[in-house]
Amino acid sequence: MLQLGTTHRMEILRSTSVGLYLGLGDYEVLLPNKYVPENYEIGDDLEVFVYLDSLERIVATTIEPFIKVNEFAFLRVAAISEIGAFLDYGLEKDLFVPNKEQAIKMQIGESYVVYCFLDENTNRLMGSSRVNKYLSNTDLTVERFEEVDLLISHFSDIGVNAIINNKHRGVFYHNEIYEQLEVGQRIKGTIKLIRAENKIDLSLIPIGYKNIDPNATIILNHLNQNQGVLMLHDGSDPELIHKTLKMSKKNFKKALGSLYKQKKVVLKEDRVELAK
Repeated sequence: MLQLGTTHRMEILRSTSVGLYLGLGDYEVLLPNKYVPENYEIGDDLEVFVYLDSLERIVATTIEPFIKVNEFAFLRVAAISEIGAFLDYGLEKDLFVPNKEQAIKMQIGESYVVYCFLDENTNRLMGSSRVNKYLSNTDLTVERFEEVDLLISHFSDIGVNAIINNKHRGVFYHNEIYEQLEVGQRIKGTIKLIRAENKIDLSLIPIGYKNIDPNATIILNHLNQNQGVLMLHDGSDPELIHKTLKMSKKNFKKALGSLYKQKKVVLKEDRVELAK
């Protein structure tokens, strides 16, 4: 079935003066001349994005947009009107965000995390920065310790909020963030904990046994860069550990224990040394 706002693989049916007509089931859609590939044959399949153009006609394009229907993305405001904002999503026609769908009043030139949906009344693609109403943690599709795709959505008093796998919401707590994060950034993360009411705590680094190797590597790299000496030990102040290695004291001790068992380091009273 043909759906606006998404990508379809469609068959080239015929060539006309205005472009190619593509078919999918009972539907025919025009691919305008400016998007027609240099080499093609009738009967070939093309991967195209289908949407309404400025004249409200269903058309196809070979351009990959920045966002598709039922997805989230970080988009820049190209224009403002009395009824809403128009966001650049990579196509000639901008994505319209009505005033009622703006969490805060949008400003031209600024960028916002938005959700793309198909408006049932107009059959047009629209955007919304009220992202929470399009996310649900009721039926989770993720598990603890699973690696997930994240889009940083906004900052709050307790931490940094992120959209998980385009479906759920989760949070990084301030005291567990060891690198700069920005709204609109796409990163990998891990499900650290699923709490009551399916609230999700996130981590920037792998959890549990998977966490030992990356942190052990950080320690070894520091030792190799500092004449085989690390002026930390398992009783060091957590802030000093974080400042030096960008990891928590708990993770430091786990990684240190792993390296010691592998006889890669020697533990001294006030420091760690690379084993000879």
